[in-house]
Amino acid sequence: MTDQAASLLTIDIDRAGNSAVVRCHGKLMSGVSDILYIRVRQLIPDTKRIVLDLSDLTRMDSTGLGTLVRLYVSARSAGCTLQLVNLGAQVRQLLGTTNLLEVFTVVGEHGIKIG
Repeated sequence: MTDQAASLLTIDIDRAGNSAVVRCHGKLMSGVSDILYIRVRQLIPDTKRIVLDLSDLTRMDSTGLGTLVRLYVSARSAGCTLQLVNLGAQVRQLLGTTNLLEVFTVVGEHGIKIG
């Protein structure tokens, strides 16, 4: 990972029991999206619920979108639930435009499903 890639996307992970909250900061774009995939993929075998907190994600491109889909498929095939929380306007619009907003479980601040 280059210094530039590190400055584009940073990830904080909080684990509690068989759940994990992954906070993404910055931009989920081509060149850095594998960082998120690798870190979250490592959680899947031992975790039943992963929440991706996207409140500090300022931008996402199609590669980032593909990464979310790959994580969703990996989690689901392992019996793990992947949920999204705190979608910014740009991320919500991208998910809506691609009809993926209905695929992902989007939850509110306290784990309440929205929509």
